[in-house]
Amino acid sequence: MTIHSASPATHGTADLRFHPFRDSATMLRRNLRHMVRYPSMTVTLIGMPVVFLLLFVYVFGGTMGAGLGEASGGRADYVDYVVPAIILMTVTATVQGTSISIAMDLTEGIIARFRTMHIARVSVLTGHVLGSVIQAMLALAIVIGVSLLVGFRPDAGPVDWLATAGFLVVVTFALVWLAVALGQTASTVEAASNVGMPLILLPFLSSGFVPTDSMPAGLRWFAEYQPFTPIIETLRGLLMDEPIGSSGWIALCWCAAIALGGYLWSRRLFNREYAR
Repeated sequence: MTIHSASPATHGTADLRFHPFRDSATMLRRNLRHMVRYPSMTVTLIGMPVVFLLLFVYVFGGTMGAGLGEASGGRADYVDYVVPAIILMTVTATVQGTSISIAMDLTEGIIARFRTMHIARVSVLTGHVLGSVIQAMLALAIVIGVSLLVGFRPDAGPVDWLATAGFLVVVTFALVWLAVALGQTASTVEAASNVGMPLILLPFLSSGFVPTDSMPAGLRWFAEYQPFTPIIETLRGLLMDEPIGSSGWIALCWCAAIALGGYLWSRRLFNREYAR
C-alpha cells in the first residue's frame, strides 16, 4: 500500500514563500492607521497649499491677473490661472511628507524590526507609496473644494474630470517614488523635511503663477523645459477645457521617467540598507 503524504520539507518550503500583495496590503493599512492617528502632518501638508492659494488670490490676484489675456483680466481670471499650480503644489507637499515618514521609519528602528520578519521586502516601500497616493487624493479633494469657494470656475465636463483624476494619480505616483528615494538619502528626519524642498519650489519657476513670456530669457528657457510646466499646462487644459497640445504626452513622458528613476533608486537604496 502506498501512502501519499507531504513531507515536512515540502510544508517548510510552502510556509517560507513570500506574499508581496498580502504584505503590501498589511503595510498600506499600517500607513493609513498612522495617518489617522497622527493627523497633524496631513493638516500641515494640506494647509500650506491652501495658504498659498489665499495669498496669491487675495493679495496678488488683482495685480497679477491684470496682465492675463484680455483687458478684463483680474482676480477672477487669475484664480482660474493659478489653481492648477496650487493643485500640483498640493501633490508635492504630500510627497514631502512621504520622505519624512520614510526617514522616521529608518531612524526609529521599525525598518530594522521588519528585517527580522518574514515579509516581502518590496511591501515596506509599496505600503508607503500606496498610502501616500491615497493621502494625496484626499488632500487634492479638499484643496479643490477650497478653490471652488474662492472663485475657481472650471469648464471641465465629467470626462475631463475623470481624465484630470487619472492624470493626477499618475503624477502623484511618479513623485512619490522619487520622494521615497529622497527620504532614504536623509540621515535624519529634519534633513528629510528639507530634501523635498526643490519639489515645492519648482512650481514657482514654471508657468504656474505667471506666463513664461514675462520671464527673463534664461529663466524662461528653464521654465519652459522643466517637467512641472507641461504637467501644469495639461492640468490647465483639462480643467478649463482648453487645447492641451503637446503638453500632455510630454508630461506623461516626464512622469514615466521620474517614476522609473525613483523606483530603481529607491530599490537600490533599500537593498543597500538590507545588506548592512
